[in-house]
Formats: sequence, structure tokens, C-alpha cells
Amino acid sequence: MKSTAQKKEENGLLSRSEQLGFDGRPEIDFARRRFNRALDTQQVLALIRMEPRLFELAEVVGRWVWIRFAEKQPSSVTRLLAEFGFHWNHTRQAWQHPCGTPRKERPSFDPRKRYGSRFPADLKLA
Repeated sequence: MKSTAQKKEENGLLSRSEQLGFDGRPEIDFARRRFNRALDTQQVLALIRMEPRLFELAEVVGRWVWIRFAEKQPSSVTRLLAEFGFHWNHTRQAWQHPCGTPRKERPSFDPRKRYGSRFPADLKLA
């Protein structure tokens, strides 16, 4: 019977725990993340304006800011979003920032229909 090490040498596949390792992933500054989670909508938009690609994708839904990507983003973008205070919503497939107004439970309605949404990058500055 072959050992796990022998199987790995033969096919080059990693075990589940090796796949989930954090080697090579950028570190997240959790103190910065906690601070940024309390920012209001305008402060969050000012923060992500420093990253033009993120600002172009930002959608304001009620008081929250959502960012959706067409495909998986690199880990450096994930780290940046996490430090900016965003979290991943699997159901809506979007990075979301509560802008200082977190919810304890998930709403049973589509927030875009109830609160409306807008793309700040589309607005012209006067």
C-alpha cells in the first residue's frame, strides 16, 4: 500500500490541509479592518476612490457599498477589500461594506429594490 507522501510524489497533488495553507498569502491588517468597518458611506467611497478599479465597480445600495467582479480577483485585491472593511456575501456574490450600519440578520428582500442603488463612478462631479 502506498503512503500519502508516495502518492503526492506520483501525481503532484496537495492534500486538503496543504491546499488551505496560508503560505504566500498577503497578511490582513485586522486593526485597520475593524476601524474601517465603522466608516460611513462617504468615507468608504473616499477610501476606495484611491483604487480606481474598485471605485468603478462600487455600487451604493441604501447605506451599504457593494463591489462585484466578473471573475475571481487576485489575493492582493481580496486582502485590500478585507482591510477596507468589506466582507464576502456568498448569496449575492458581492463584497459588501456595512458603512457603520451592520445587520444582525439577513433581509428576506432584495435591498436594491427597497433602498435603491447607484454607481458613484457614473455621477459627474459639478
